[in-house]
Amino acid sequence: MKIFNMNIKVTFWRILFVIIMVLGIYSTYVRYLKGLGAVSAMTDQFPWGLWIAFDCLCGIMLAGGAFCITGAVYIFHVERLHSIVKPTVLTAFLGYVLFIVGLLFDLGRPWYIWHMIIYQNLHSVMFEVGMCVMTYTTVLFLEFLPNVLERFHINWAIKVVKFIYPVLIVLGILLSTLHQSSLGSLFLIVPEKMHPFWATPATPFFFFLSAIACGIAMTIFESTISSRAFGRGLERSVLVELGGALYIIVMVIALLRLQDYVHRGVFMSIFHPSYEAYFLWAELVLCFVIPLVMLSFKKVRTNPNLLYIAALSTILGFVTNRVNVALTSMEAWVGYHYMPKWTEVSITIMICAMGFFCFSLAVNYLPIFEEEHKHASAPLDPAARIGDVPQPELVH
Repeated sequence: MKIFNMNIKVTFWRILFVIIMVLGIYSTYVRYLKGLGAVSAMTDQFPWGLWIAFDCLCGIMLAGGAFCITGAVYIFHVERLHSIVKPTVLTAFLGYVLFIVGLLFDLGRPWYIWHMIIYQNLHSVMFEVGMCVMTYTTVLFLEFLPNVLERFHINWAIKVVKFIYPVLIVLGILLSTLHQSSLGSLFLIVPEKMHPFWATPATPFFFFLSAIACGIAMTIFESTISSRAFGRGLERSVLVELGGALYIIVMVIALLRLQDYVHRGVFMSIFHPSYEAYFLWAELVLCFVIPLVMLSFKKVRTNPNLLYIAALSTILGFVTNRVNVALTSMEAWVGYHYMPKWTEVSITIMICAMGFFCFSLAVNYLPIFEEEHKHASAPLDPAARIGDVPQPELVH
């Protein structure tokens, strides 16, 4: 049985991938040889830098699609979304694995990470986050495992995993709810160090809601990109349903954020130009203004390309929000602006590139889009497919 096709042609994206990996590997070498100070801009005042703000906080949020889609399909029986369960679970599994990779860069002594399991601090929010992430990553692995087993025709093991699948779904939703909100609880420890724009006791709730919004937006983003890159189709009705759900959840978050600003008495401060206000404006425009204006029109929700832009704006907006919470909100208290080193950035880009590379490998060698493969011989309605616009080839 031929498993891997080694006929590799040179393309711009593969060359770029190699450059990213070379720079990232060099930065990895410096980080583990000379320590955090040599490779990052983190200090005692800024112990959480780019790797926590983006790689960890944003990575976990962007992987929120799995518990949203699997919950909709298996709990609420929205069978119309069943075709995107596998790629969504794959995206989430890779997101959590890469979160762990990023954490190994950020920890001063990562070889002691196992201490959390043995020396348990039951009163620590970070302990709860760590245990939930570790357990949920295992759940995602088991949810994804049938794809690998099916590739190698290990049918008895597939039956075992599918037998416990309902338990995995419920456990995954529970664990996601716990640690998505607990990530926000970490910032309740230091409200006096944060700018009032982001120092709200509702941070855990907003973190959970943003994970739902970004999970849906990432599903739209991933579905559109994969359809273009791998020449596959996707029913327009699936995108329309996801676009409607995204509009509702973004509207709910916008109203709650507005109520929070008014309740805490900081609403008028938003309109006063300042360093923090500029970042907040960018966040609000990307999170709410662009998506809500676009998604309020049916023409946008039924147009895959416009829906893709609205989803991308949502993703960038909530990524900006978490970077603001973790970094921008602390800068006034610290007294200087945090600027990551190029080696710090190169490691982050390397981790993202690894995610695209692994997704591409999985799609090419595992039955991720098996529904399409089963119906490949059936003619498809051109109106039911997306991906007419050429897209650069992903690394695979």
